[in-house]
Amino acid sequence: MSDVPSPPLFGDKSIAEVLTSAAASLGVQGFANKLQLPASKRVCVVLADGLGRALLKQKASHTPFLRSVLAAGQGRVPTWIDSAFPSTTAASLASLGTGLPAGSHGMVGYDVLDPAQDKVVNLLGNWDAHVDPALWQPHPTIFERVSAEVDVVTVSLPQFGNSPMTQAALRGSRFVGGTTLHARTAAAAEAMASGGPSLMYFYVNELDKAGHRHGCQSERWEHQLEELDATVKRLSTSLPAGTTILVTGDHGMLDVPESQRIDYAADASLVAGVRHTAGEPRMVHLYLEPDAGPTTRESLLAAWRKRFGERIWLFTREQAVSAGLFGDVEAQVSPRIGDIMVAARDTLALYDTRRVRPTSLEVVGQHGSLTKAEREVPFLCFSATGKKGARG
Repeated sequence: MSDVPSPPLFGDKSIAEVLTSAAASLGVQGFANKLQLPASKRVCVVLADGLGRALLKQKASHTPFLRSVLAAGQGRVPTWIDSAFPSTTAASLASLGTGLPAGSHGMVGYDVLDPAQDKVVNLLGNWDAHVDPALWQPHPTIFERVSAEVDVVTVSLPQFGNSPMTQAALRGSRFVGGTTLHARTAAAAEAMASGGPSLMYFYVNELDKAGHRHGCQSERWEHQLEELDATVKRLSTSLPAGTTILVTGDHGMLDVPESQRIDYAADASLVAGVRHTAGEPRMVHLYLEPDAGPTTRESLLAAWRKRFGERIWLFTREQAVSAGLFGDVEAQVSPRIGDIMVAARDTLALYDTRRVRPTSLEVVGQHGSLTKAEREVPFLCFSATGKKGARG
């Protein structure tokens, strides 16, 4: 069996430590400043969906402002962190919002099995009507825990204001919507204008959207990266001077050529004994029939190993839990995880066309697995100059 990859750096240097460290840097008791952020009165966390560490380095010529931030150095603050596992938005934003790994917050994939319904449910934009976000993810968010002491603000697209994903992972903040990046920047400046203690979450989705549709090596993606760079620069000059600005991502991305977007359901041996399939094309959950025994499981593992060999990591739920891929796994979360998981190691995307739309195979930029390109995201830390400030 393929070796299980190493887990994200939960509790040390992962996306789960971003808001907890920010809260500690604001002086809120009960939080550990694992990322060694400087003490501050205000913190703005810019989450650029789809911004991988490797991509930012590769495309540095498109980001003069972020490049200058990196060149200036940030002391003991790390310049990169791990995403959650899987390296996908639902899991990582829930880890950001709660400070917990997916095994605790329960957002273990883009879509996963809901054992109560014996049905695969989506945890991002197409939330199932019979799944209560507050029950699926019952832990208090960082926003809920700090809101009594600091002003907590989310600046994002209007449609995310009261979405089930927000209710599950990012509830507890004052929401300010803005359709464009310029609108969000202006809204952020106004929200922080009072100058009181503040924790702000600023969401950017345009980069991820361009990557999925056109690929992260496309001119469209590079254009959105330039827009992100300009947005962060505007935040630096428009937020109160001295505000700590953090820039990170929820996952990286890589392009998968059309020839490597494979319908695994076309091979009967790869779905023999499988009741449900879920997850991402680069991190597949396979849920076995209730009466499937060890022989069925071993045959299925052998079939996947024979077909894809070293192109995948192949492991069971027990192995994933033992390796710490999901962190500590709570009892109610365990059955949401596949009996068998298939994670891509190279440029490969795996689809079950019996249940996904044909347009899903048109997606170019992909993520979800544990390669460095997907799991490592940048972590930039600097102080806003404010309207009258000048960068030193």
